[in-house]
Amino acid sequence: MAGIYDVATVRRAEESVMAMLPDGALMERAATGLADACAALLRESGVDLVGSRIVLLVGSGNNGGDALYAGARLAGRGAQVRAVLLGDSCHEGGLAALRAAGGRLVSGSDHASALDRADLVLDGIVGIGGRGALRADASAVVNIAMTSGALVVAVDVPSGVDADSGAVADSDAVVSADMTVTFGAVKPGLLLSPGRDHAGAVVLVDIGLDDALPEPTLFSLDADALAAAVPEPASEDYKYSRGVVGIAAGSARYRGAAFMVTGSARQGNVGMVHVLDRGDGLAAAIVDRFWDVVVSTESPGAVRRTTAWTVGPGLGVDADGRAILRSVLGAPAPVVVDADALHMLRESEPWQALEERTWPTVITPHAGEFAALGYQAGSGAEEDRLGAARAAARDLGVVVVLKGPGTVIASPSGIAYVDTWGGPELGTAGSGDVLAGLIGALLSGAVAREQCPNDEAAALVAAAAVGLHGIAGRLASADGRPVTAPDLIKALPAAIAGVRRGVIE
Repeated sequence: MAGIYDVATVRRAEESVMAMLPDGALMERAATGLADACAALLRESGVDLVGSRIVLLVGSGNNGGDALYAGARLAGRGAQVRAVLLGDSCHEGGLAALRAAGGRLVSGSDHASALDRADLVLDGIVGIGGRGALRADASAVVNIAMTSGALVVAVDVPSGVDADSGAVADSDAVVSADMTVTFGAVKPGLLLSPGRDHAGAVVLVDIGLDDALPEPTLFSLDADALAAAVPEPASEDYKYSRGVVGIAAGSARYRGAAFMVTGSARQGNVGMVHVLDRGDGLAAAIVDRFWDVVVSTESPGAVRRTTAWTVGPGLGVDADGRAILRSVLGAPAPVVVDADALHMLRESEPWQALEERTWPTVITPHAGEFAALGYQAGSGAEEDRLGAARAAARDLGVVVVLKGPGTVIASPSGIAYVDTWGGPELGTAGSGDVLAGLIGALLSGAVAREQCPNDEAAALVAAAAVGLHGIAGRLASADGRPVTAPDLIKALPAAIAGVRRGVIE
């Protein structure tokens, strides 16, 4: 599990470390790591560093200095390095180092020619402090670079991407990198949409900030963290000790939702799945399909031994659906609220039931459902999915799983996670139902193991479920195959086995 830090926190850590080091030592560390990463990328792409053509896009800040010093190192190793200066000034020490190593400046009339022949473009225009759209001269050069066919490496953050939020002010003038080499700590904007779509592979260079950084409040989960959420059964385990997840989903109109939530929950490392029988024949059809599922007509709030509930997919926004939602919210267990239940959550009676809850509640809105709850993640330069998810979690007192590219999971305390596993193949009908069932199952197991006492623990479990859902999408889409929700369910066991066995990293 890796910590992610905003710009202000990284700046403070840098200042603290620089105060104890010789002048320029931190930039030297960054430039060395940057040059090594560029050389490795060229090698992996079949380009010999010696004689390779590298163009630096250099802004006026320290970001440009990092690029110049890295360029000097690459020139010293045999590359032909040219620099395009795009700021009102540039880092004098970096420029001197580049010239001493044999690097040259490119005049304005030669920008296009140099970029067209480049093997690699190093983007050092704007660093982590940059905000808003690029200047016109930088935009013009970026547009040429993006169509040059060269490999593109961004220094710390792609120019045009907000390092904290991932927002992009001008989608027509933003660097889309093959690789971003970031220093000291990963910044949120490299993982949050839309910034993550421009970052490429993210490489972290250690420049010695670890001891100066505080405990993080934002994380991404690695495969080990996902595996910890789905432990293998111990010899003394049995169905109840592994958790019982309750499902209140589906209706005569939306039968498929109940099958998808139930099918997903069955694959979620849980001991038993309990389905609410609404008396419409759907529960009986589910048992005909899944023989191990149990059903009952008992009110969800009164069902014994369930250790978590998922409510909402296909439930119907009507009086019966409202009654079921109120009952589920009264259950003494964590509850996952999805789909139709989200649309009813702000109504007076469900809202009162939500406010009276003492167990964790997890809501799983996509952008439209998030808006229906009264929240907006913004767009373009104003996009801030992390900030919006945290605000909603704090206001509502729930764990928010804000679905979409780079799904954000936020707890009321501010502890949050950004998913790095999911891809566009998850954008298919029923994918959210699969996720809701999986979150419910993992919460159920965590409660049974006495590992889910509060909202922060529930947020970690939900984040792990999001990650496993993403891996299932990757597996289901292997070899370019199209993906449906049933494909995701079928791939869940392999996703869990993959992280347990260390096959997926």
